[in-house]
Amino acid sequence: MAIERQTPDPVNEMPEDVDMTTTQDADGLDNQLIEVLEGLQEADVEIQEDGSALLGPAPEMQMASEFDENLADIISESELGRIYIDLTSSIDDDRSSREDWEKTYTDGLKYLGMKFDETRSEPFEGASGVTHPLLGEAVTQFQAQAYKELLPAGGPVKTQVVGAYDSAVEEQAQRVREFMNYEIIHVMDEYDEDLDQMLFYLPLAGSAFKKVYYDENLQRPVSKFVAPEDLIVPYYTTDLESCPRITHVIKMPENDVRKLQAIGFYKKFDMQYGEEASQYSSLDTEKERLEGMEPSSDSDEVCVLYEVHCNLDLEGFEDVGEDGEETGVKLPYIVTIDSILKTYCPSDVTLILMTQ
Repeated sequence: MAIERQTPDPVNEMPEDVDMTTTQDADGLDNQLIEVLEGLQEADVEIQEDGSALLGPAPEMQMASEFDENLADIISESELGRIYIDLTSSIDDDRSSREDWEKTYTDGLKYLGMKFDETRSEPFEGASGVTHPLLGEAVTQFQAQAYKELLPAGGPVKTQVVGAYDSAVEEQAQRVREFMNYEIIHVMDEYDEDLDQMLFYLPLAGSAFKKVYYDENLQRPVSKFVAPEDLIVPYYTTDLESCPRITHVIKMPENDVRKLQAIGFYKKFDMQYGEEASQYSSLDTEKERLEGMEPSSDSDEVCVLYEVHCNLDLEGFEDVGEDGEETGVKLPYIVTIDSILKTYCPSDVTLILMTQ
């Protein structure tokens, strides 16, 4: 499990050490400070040359964390279990609320006319199983026209100078444009292919998504196409900006998960992957049928992760107002759950990544 902090929280980011300055004359110390110093072990106190004392971290500072740190290694197992149960239940509710949409989308894939049924018996035995490719033609025409507009020969990035204009600003804008186009066309190898794939499914599903982020394995930005069936939101959502919970279903090779665990991005635990990944949805089955593919034994090497962008009120990381009191406001987090845990459900390995 991993929990990633999305926004810095100065209140909870306490220093590792506390520097408490004392005078060499003990009579001038406050009684309360004397009691604190006497209660500390000798190993926890380092006397400086100027007479100050450097104390070790206090117990209440154990929850302090850095930006983008995996909070799954800090938060208690009981709290992680509560988060896991709440989020998996919400994900199941969100998925069930769009069953009608999934059925409509699946039917649309069947009507593309790319496959025909040779053994059709309705409305009579031997009836033609060919579907007119009108829908497929409309989809490919949209895909071709949109691709030409979104990825022209000169590159997809254009710049415009806003405000005061001079030659220096224009040269800077040109350098930004050339650098961004170079990154997208020559460095981000997946950009072209994923954009083309996204434009094919966009007219069929009504919505398609691109996810741009920094990949820890590749050590560079990536731009991935997210299929509409792999992005799960609550039923009442109108836009992603105000959506309280966004779940991205990620199908990742087991070896890539191991790499991210090795560099500390995901929490390590001993688990065999692939059992949950072998359970394909009807949409996955239909898309593979159209492509002429069938699931193989390689599916056992795939791990299915639920990356949930949500708001949580975590114990030890509460939002605090100017008066020092807890406000009860939920803060944004990214919680990544391994779907195989829905099969085993152990209380001590619930989340592999959680960041704020």
